Amino acid sequence: MAGHSKWANIKHKKAATDAKRGKIWTRLIKEITVAARMGGGDIAANPRLRLAVDKAADANMPKDNVTRAIQRGTGGLEGVNYEEIRYEGYGINGAALIVDCMTDNRVRTVAEVRHAFSKFGGNMGTEGSVAFLFRHCGQLLFAPGTNEDALMEAALEAGAEDVIVDDEGGFEVITDPYEFSRIREALEQAGFKPELAEVTMKPSTSTEFTGEDAQKMQKLLDALENLDDVQEVYTNAVINE
Repeated sequence: MAGHSKWANIKHKKAATDAKRGKIWTRLIKEITVAARMGGGDIAANPRLRLAVDKAADANMPKDNVTRAIQRGTGGLEGVNYEEIRYEGYGINGAALIVDCMTDNRVRTVAEVRHAFSKFGGNMGTEGSVAFLFRHCGQLLFAPGTNEDALMEAALEAGAEDVIVDDEGGFEVITDPYEFSRIREALEQAGFKPELAEVTMKPSTSTEFTGEDAQKMQKLLDALENLDDVQEVYTNAVINE
């Protein structure tokens, strides 16, 4: 149970996410709508919807917005019909990228994603070209100074798959993606509140960036994340500032 979770990078990501709260709400509404359309509006019976609603609560989204998004998904309200698309590709120095989108216009979305890749030094790949480098899982991060023995006991008792200690003393709890919400709740009830908690595509390898290459890679990531149709961008790039 040893490893390195790039704690500083994760804190940077959290700050960047908080700074884009308005855009986060828009993306969450799409996710809630699609989750409700695919699995129904009952949170207890729809793990994907529960996860999306939990994310909305974390982002301080008003409950009325959540309710309307669920109603749109289940047909109670009129709304746009989104489809999910995943693109894969490479950034600077061959860093792996996965770009998850929701769109009502596939032609527009692929054009915008391809343009961002080509403008900032990346290349789009074929389906499956980098996905094998990532693992779909739940991830909960706890700050250095957390009681290691108590956290490990609570996490494993709740059904977590692994507890990883990073070089700076932070902790990363890994879960099955569909058990994430339940395990997070169990850990919070045990007194462990994560600094960051999400279902993600966790890379199995990493590519370190410094200096000019780091700036170039960050520009590519920003360009992709700023596209309206993009929901999530996953990468194995570790940018050292």
